[in-house]
Amino acid sequence: MTHLSRRTLLQSLLAATALPAWSRQSLAQQNGSGAPAPNPFRYEDVVRRARELSSAPFEAPPAQLPEPLNRLSFDDYRDIRFRPDRALLASGNGPFRMQLFHLGFLYQRPVTVNVLRDGVPNPVPYQRELFDYGRNKIERPLPVNLGFAGFRLHYPLNDPKVLDELIVFLGASYFRFLGMDQKYGISARGLAINVEGGEQEEFPHFREFWIEMPKPNEERAVIYALLDSPSVAGAYRFDVYPSKETTIDVTATLFPRQTIANVGVAPLTSMFFEGENDRKPTDDFRLELHDSDGLLMQSGAGEWIWRPLRNPARKTISSFSDNNPRGFGLMQRDRVFENYQDLEAHYHLRPGYWVEPIGQWGEGWVELVEIPTQDETHDNIVAYWQPNRPYEPGQEVVLSYRLRAAAAIGGMHPGGKAINTFQAPPRASGSNAPSDPSHRRFIIDFAGGNLPYYLSAPEQVQLVPSTSAGQITNTFIMPNSHTNGFRAAIDVKLEPGQSADLRAFLRAGNRALTETWTYPWFVE
Repeated sequence: MTHLSRRTLLQSLLAATALPAWSRQSLAQQNGSGAPAPNPFRYEDVVRRARELSSAPFEAPPAQLPEPLNRLSFDDYRDIRFRPDRALLASGNGPFRMQLFHLGFLYQRPVTVNVLRDGVPNPVPYQRELFDYGRNKIERPLPVNLGFAGFRLHYPLNDPKVLDELIVFLGASYFRFLGMDQKYGISARGLAINVEGGEQEEFPHFREFWIEMPKPNEERAVIYALLDSPSVAGAYRFDVYPSKETTIDVTATLFPRQTIANVGVAPLTSMFFEGENDRKPTDDFRLELHDSDGLLMQSGAGEWIWRPLRNPARKTISSFSDNNPRGFGLMQRDRVFENYQDLEAHYHLRPGYWVEPIGQWGEGWVELVEIPTQDETHDNIVAYWQPNRPYEPGQEVVLSYRLRAAAAIGGMHPGGKAINTFQAPPRASGSNAPSDPSHRRFIIDFAGGNLPYYLSAPEQVQLVPSTSAGQITNTFIMPNSHTNGFRAAIDVKLEPGQSADLRAFLRAGNRALTETWTYPWFVE
């Protein structure tokens, strides 16, 4: 079978989402039974279920789905569409609608979806009438407890008359969400385990969801989720606020089944194939191909750090130690269409995801994993927070953070930003002499912040470079009127087999004017 990425599959699916008659009848029966009304379902109920789940052995998924779902091809699966006229949540007269994804193809693990109305959970039973199967022939009835692959919510995000896709949960613990005028690219995940290697990576999955029925004029969607895996069970709450840069307040309570030494909190997954700092010898008219072009981080001490992404020759892991980080994220900083020239993928409109911890996360590090890829269809970038201490059985871990679908690059911090990174041999002008592979020039364009103020007095701006290994042989800095900032260059020499972490920022006197640019370099 041809390998298909999750991105390709999600882009090929259609969307749309009214609480059906069977659900309304179920609620009426419960409320009219004469029995005392149950306590409203709350996040604490999901926490209790997660705690109980963690005390039992992990339950593996079914061996296979019923025929013919277990042998659907990509095209077969793509032909199954949720019927827009059966959209859930409409009976509450709120602005949100929900539709469901069918099981099949890559999505073999059933997910239970519940609608919460007046605090009462109502499981959504499988009904074939919910879907248009296209050319697929489903000869035998499928069980009502079949479940679904996932779901998505729609909201009038860009036009009051149009329901746009807002957020989708599909596959393991992956989810995506959008702000205004954004296109899907990067993904978030509930939790990551053993990403960096040593042991086989584990993919925790959301096995059950509860979606609150939004009230009229409600501008927030509330989603609860139960996470499960061999190593951990967990409860999640997602408060989704649609806006220009949609935000999600996330609360997670985790119950480890076993010691988890390599855990990724608030993980983000993206794609970087090539950019101006890391060009590949491809026969493609498009100059850049990436969902994200850098890792941005604000340390607990307040320092802003920018690390351009790469498509490395071998798997690379970079760690940024910190105590109580203020934020991190994978960002799409380049918003210029001409740099992509892609009328279908719209790379210039893809959001970055910014993670802002709520409360004290303690000691640990932001970890960036870069994996080689031969094309743009595979996610090869992962970033997350790795706590300093392992999670242990019997421990209850509570975490809160805010996720933002960031579009503008200027509002993240007030300082100057590294907007371009280039590499070249440090040749003298006009020289045709062969380049020395152990000697490299790194060129950084800084722009924004207070840098325009200093363009009339560039002598007051200093470049502050450093390297963890090797030798800096030359530096220079000059005004760049095209970016309304400054261009800096660092020549570095390394011995073969050495690697170095480069750092640089601009300052005036004792005041930093820019974020800190950092970049790894390895000499074969």
